[in-house]
Amino acid sequence: MLKVSDINVYYGSIHAIKGVSFEVNKGEVVTLIGANGAGKSTILNTVSGLLRSKTGSVSFLDKPIGSVLPHKIVASGLAQVPEGRRVFLNMTVEENLEMGAFTRKAGEIGDSLENVFVRFPRLKERRKQIAGTLSGGEQQMLAMGRALMSKPELLMLDEPSMGLAPILVEQIFDIIKELNAAGTTILLVEQNAQMALSVADRGYVLETGKIVLSAKADELLNNDAVQKAYLGG
Repeated sequence: MLKVSDINVYYGSIHAIKGVSFEVNKGEVVTLIGANGAGKSTILNTVSGLLRSKTGSVSFLDKPIGSVLPHKIVASGLAQVPEGRRVFLNMTVEENLEMGAFTRKAGEIGDSLENVFVRFPRLKERRKQIAGTLSGGEQQMLAMGRALMSKPELLMLDEPSMGLAPILVEQIFDIIKELNAAGTTILLVEQNAQMALSVADRGYVLETGKIVLSAKADELLNNDAVQKAYLGG
């Protein structure tokens, strides 16, 4: 579904992503794990069209998207939930969700809104509330719901557990499992390697802009080097 081949991304003279290649197949949960600053978010932003690679290619559903505008990438079925949630703080919950459907026809939005409210009952309760007054966990649910409004075939999640209490982290990961079971393919970037690998089919380990290891998730969970570096083993 998603194929990334030999991308190199720079911030000025800083070589942030160095020859990274990976793929995500339909129906999978694939995770990119690594320390803070390893380049995980940069990779997602490159796939989303927010950053450009100097080399290589990115293709989605067998079509090259390396030079496609971000909103066209969303319209093609690929959505990102950004790090730090990035909800529209001065708009209501419902208005935030409607913003997520900006690539859709007006007549299609109602059903998607109801589907999000079924998935996130808390958002339905707070649909008229200003987003900036929500808790961190509620804002994360809103950011996920907003992305789902575009009806993505592939959902990319950037650090969904960041700053959340453990009980909320469990809730968010339960929702990730539910979304995948319902047919959404997921690419997950996460510092909480234990949680990420517990829901993923496969994982890639990123260190200073390079992929240093890739394997099935259960193999990575049991890998001594991964345990020492990321799982407190």
